[in-house]
Amino acid sequence: MKSRVYIVLLLCLCLFGCGHRFVPKPYGYYRVDLPEPDYQTFSLPDYPYSFNYSTLAEVRPKTEPGEQFWLDIYYLRFDARIHCSYKPVERNLRELSADAQDFVFKHAAKASAIPEQEWNNPDERVFGVFYELRGNTASPYQFYLTDSTSRFFRAAVYFNCSPNQDSLAPVISFLGNDVQHLIESFQWQ
Repeated sequence: MKSRVYIVLLLCLCLFGCGHRFVPKPYGYYRVDLPEPDYQTFSLPDYPYSFNYSTLAEVRPKTEPGEQFWLDIYYLRFDARIHCSYKPVERNLRELSADAQDFVFKHAAKASAIPEQEWNNPDERVFGVFYELRGNTASPYQFYLTDSTSRFFRAAVYFNCSPNQDSLAPVISFLGNDVQHLIESFQWQ
């Protein structure tokens, strides 16, 4: 009797135990729910520029020795910021533009591509270049804007984490739209 029970158990194990092979799940990332974009205006009386920025962000003026009108736009929810700097142009527009390009191309070793897009808004006298840095770079977007005679504004997006294009892709895209909106709404005061 005991041998029959063992045989039945052994047959059951053979029939039901050999179904699917174990296959590990692929590595995944947390889902990021992004809200609809909504914007507000940054404009302070002393600052030589204004622009629209996301209601998810917080603008914090930044003090640097010898510099004025610098600020950071913090996205606390994404642990990201847009670092913004301003320089007066004093017959050094070429040097400021070259310096901004040098900052961009310091990421070339990690970037898979760096497409650039010119920006021209002659009605507001806002001209510049927008860079998208693709790949696992420390900064996915950088740009500079100028009136070509007296003012120069540069900005770069940074995350407070190791760059990983795959896991950050939805947030990078979201911030890219915000940066484009900032550029399109930018005005000199």
